[in-house]
Amino acid sequence: MVTDEQVRRLRKLSNTEKNEEIAASKAGMDPKTARKYLVRNRLPGELAGERHWRTRGDPFHEVWEQVRQQIEESPGLEAKTLFEWLQREQPGRFSDGQIRTLQRRIKLWRATEGPAQEVYFGQKHEPGKLGASDFTHMTELGITIQGQTFGHLVYHFVLTYSNWEAGTICYSESLESLTEGWQNAVWELGAVPAGHRTDSLSSAVNNMSKLEEFNQRYEALMKYYGVKPQHTNPASPNENGDAEQSHHRFKKAVDQALLLQGSRDFGSEAEYAQFLKDLLGQRNAGRRQRLAEELAVMRELPARRMESAKRERVRVDSGSLIHVDRNAYSVNSRLIGEKVEARLYLDHVEVWYGQKKVEDLRRLRGRAKHRVDYRHIIEWLIRKPGAFENYRYKEDLFPTSRFRMAYDALQERAPGQAVKEYLKILKLAAEEGETPVDDALRELQQEEAEAAITVESIGEVLRRLDTIPPVTVVEVAAVNLARFDELCAETAVRQ
Repeated sequence: MVTDEQVRRLRKLSNTEKNEEIAASKAGMDPKTARKYLVRNRLPGELAGERHWRTRGDPFHEVWEQVRQQIEESPGLEAKTLFEWLQREQPGRFSDGQIRTLQRRIKLWRATEGPAQEVYFGQKHEPGKLGASDFTHMTELGITIQGQTFGHLVYHFVLTYSNWEAGTICYSESLESLTEGWQNAVWELGAVPAGHRTDSLSSAVNNMSKLEEFNQRYEALMKYYGVKPQHTNPASPNENGDAEQSHHRFKKAVDQALLLQGSRDFGSEAEYAQFLKDLLGQRNAGRRQRLAEELAVMRELPARRMESAKRERVRVDSGSLIHVDRNAYSVNSRLIGEKVEARLYLDHVEVWYGQKKVEDLRRLRGRAKHRVDYRHIIEWLIRKPGAFENYRYKEDLFPTSRFRMAYDALQERAPGQAVKEYLKILKLAAEEGETPVDDALRELQQEEAEAAITVESIGEVLRRLDTIPPVTVVEVAAVNLARFDELCAETAVRQ
């Protein structure tokens, strides 16, 4: 069979050899065949006719209509699933090696007769026109803080023209997280784009009401910065594709940086936050030229940041608790019956009374949670020790595991006096400091004599606490290497 390469060689030789016979011989073909290709001036591949017949029978001819109906009713079905269904419906008729035939037929049908697929329309981005943002879950990357799983999100902001990006660690898709993340991004940038697009976040968009398109507080934030808010359709999150794709690339970069670092554990949240900041800085380094084009046309920042807190007026109940955002927090018992203002930020809650901040509490994540500080209620708990045993928030009154161990030890030694003695220890911690008392409990609990844990014994340890080495100091006894020589000598004698 004559190949295209032979004919190309024949054409070259026909221009240099004396006659066609010599050219045909050197090209490795019969002179008559060579003459035919020289006259037609076409390659063999160009002369081959299209085949319209099958070389073997179609094993799915009789069941194709059933298969087609299944695909039309459920377009997401894969060929492998349908093949396994056919094998179950008609045992022994189809062998595993025939799956490729079905896959090719389904692929051909979808391309020629199947439903039209969704079309993604590439967008032309202009400098300074648009920023996009969304929350991305980071838990899947397996990041830990001091060995403990760190469940969190990152509010991720990106300029659609230059792909400049910024991120803020947060713990929920709340409006406070959105406000804090957005402001962190634009103040780091030093300017604001003309528009800002999110998907249909409940913190920004009124998905359940048509009276107002955007949440009032979110709309106020955008108005304060002179930015036009945009959002995607609820059923089409891909419309915020710039943010979605940036999420994917950002998380992939974080994963690669963690692999390069050799560890996914960090000493603190601050250390992890610095890790992300450094990574984003490296990624933005190659975008300076296009970012400069954006900054040249973006609007200036206002004089100061807008407060990102959500404010609520709440009354302190008889249990010395306030209920904010469906969570309970304790405050000083002096405020019982008074109305205070709670300001909810991304990661903390401030409590204000009489234009003065009286508490700064770490914000709880989730709903129906509680945080009771023993310092707020210990004065009255000492007076009412009987309330301790069945107190609804009893577990919050063990600030560390050593306090819990001390309570259990007291229960074993003197059950009748355990509660009163433990509450005295809590009061001592409120007066002298939780950390020193915790260190004193550590010292008492590791003593071989298992000295009784009382307020008096803790007080004695506190007085000599400066002479006790901290838990981070580890003393390793020197090893006498001569003993190893003796062991080697003994072994040699036995052999």
